[in-house]
Amino acid sequence: MTTAIRVVSFVFQAYSFLILIRVLLSWISISPYGSRMDHPFIRIVNQITDPVLAPLRRIIPPIGGTIDISPVVALILLEIVRMLVVSLLARL
Repeated sequence: MTTAIRVVSFVFQAYSFLILIRVLLSWISISPYGSRMDHPFIRIVNQITDPVLAPLRRIIPPIGGTIDISPVVALILLEIVRMLVVSLLARL
C-alpha cells in the first residue's frame, strides 16, 4: 500500500509543480517575435493545468482586476485532496 501512497503523492506533487511552472512562465516572455502561446512547452503546460485552473478562474475574480489568485487556491485545494486520498489509502 505504501507504493500506492507514494504514487498518488508524486502525481499530486508533479501537478502542483506544473501549476508553479505556469505561474513563473506567465511572468516572463519566451519569444520576443511571436506570441507566448506559440511555444509548445507553454501550450502543453496550459493544456495540463487548465482543467483545474479554468473552473477556479470562473469562480474567483482577479484581485484589483489584474492579480490572479486561482493558482494559489488550486495549490491549496490540491494539497487538501492529496491529504484526503493518502489518508484513505493508508486506512486500506
